[in-house]
Amino acid sequence: MKTVGELAPILFADRQARSGVTPPWANGKNGKEYRSTMGTKPIGGIFSVGVEEPYRWKDSVQSAPEIRLWVLDGIANGLRPWFTKFAGSLYDRRWLKAVEDVYVWHHRNERYLRNLRPLARAAMVYSQQTSHFYGAQQARQKVEDHTLGYYQALIEARIPFEMVHDQLLDAAHIDQFKVLIFPNIAALSGAQCAQIRDYVQRGGSIVATHETSLYDEWGERRADFGLADLFGASFAGTVDARMQNSYLRLETDSATGKRHSLLAGLEDTGRIINGVSRVHTKTLGTYANPPLTLIPSYPDLPMEEVFPRIPKTDIPEVYAREIGKGRMVYFPWDIDRTFWEVLSVDHAKLLRNAVNWAANEAPPVTVTGPGVLDVTVWEQQKSMTVHMVNLTNPMMMKGPVREFLPTPPQKVGIRMLAGTKVKKVQLLVSGVPPRVQESNGTISLTIPSILDHEVIAIDL
Repeated sequence: MKTVGELAPILFADRQARSGVTPPWANGKNGKEYRSTMGTKPIGGIFSVGVEEPYRWKDSVQSAPEIRLWVLDGIANGLRPWFTKFAGSLYDRRWLKAVEDVYVWHHRNERYLRNLRPLARAAMVYSQQTSHFYGAQQARQKVEDHTLGYYQALIEARIPFEMVHDQLLDAAHIDQFKVLIFPNIAALSGAQCAQIRDYVQRGGSIVATHETSLYDEWGERRADFGLADLFGASFAGTVDARMQNSYLRLETDSATGKRHSLLAGLEDTGRIINGVSRVHTKTLGTYANPPLTLIPSYPDLPMEEVFPRIPKTDIPEVYAREIGKGRMVYFPWDIDRTFWEVLSVDHAKLLRNAVNWAANEAPPVTVTGPGVLDVTVWEQQKSMTVHMVNLTNPMMMKGPVREFLPTPPQKVGIRMLAGTKVKKVQLLVSGVPPRVQESNGTISLTIPSILDHEVIAIDL
């Protein structure tokens, strides 16, 4: 992808629709991945109106909501739409209106879609190097499932984010972000680890999981993490491939009587489920009051034997520390991969809190209200936009979508760019004139409902 980004003047993602358990945000993920190496060059998403299944029903079509949701998430993430239809015979005309409506809306609002740059402050690193040399034949389980899990958690948290290619960790590509997320990016070279250290020294923050940096760029295991000094943890020589019936104890700081911000939203419980795979670690230096500690596995049958043999340990299951102006969060277990498998809400909260705590700044946009939304924020030449794609649907995790279910009201707060002045605010989909309040560099408004997609456009 780095080479493609250098050589190609334009690039289209030929990932035409979803099937099986592909989530609808996967099209937006295409846009993030392509943009990470293409920069401001044009990128597009080829979408099919046909059914994307292995049985090759190419003369039939998807439902209109399914087509629209896939395309809208791509547009919200910077892809230019390009539709494809196998053959020219129209046995089923139901796709025509759906595609026409997308293109008419896109044309009408084109000036707000000519994005100069995303304004997200978090970015997830992806690594073809790790997939090839560390994941190999198990790349989906060992690499991709970690990425998909953290991606889903960020969507649920409504945190705008981008993606960064691991071959582009130089200041020019990553200093626009306050937080870099490493979802089990296991294979990193010494030079890449040095770039990450430099980023933290410049004030950046890191969130990492599982075996990140435990292998070199060729997939050979190191004696210790390449980023051990940042983690504040050393590799203890063992990895539990599969834990059964293990838990996490949520700790209270004995000095303050309070819990760490990483545990926000978990006030009513003293423990939660652990992951499946765990890296054994040793603390480097002192690490008082870790927020999460290990409750080791114990029998899950017979019922009379289901009780912890060791109810409390001092073994950290998260390392959280401040390094100058930056912050570091390291989970030595597969929290992101386990979340993708079982979708535990407790793991979602930890993944969200890790990014928010590491950022240590006001987010560029907040959206509060029921539902699942993919939120992106952009700058154009004389405007800003916030896209919200409504993923709230019983068919979100296994399509196709039958109908759109409108959300309840959503409260939105947008942090304005320094030195800019708001001239006009409008909603590009519903067209309803919003009531806007402005205070201390932030504008606030309430969107009554979102059917499939809404865009807040702010003329500057």
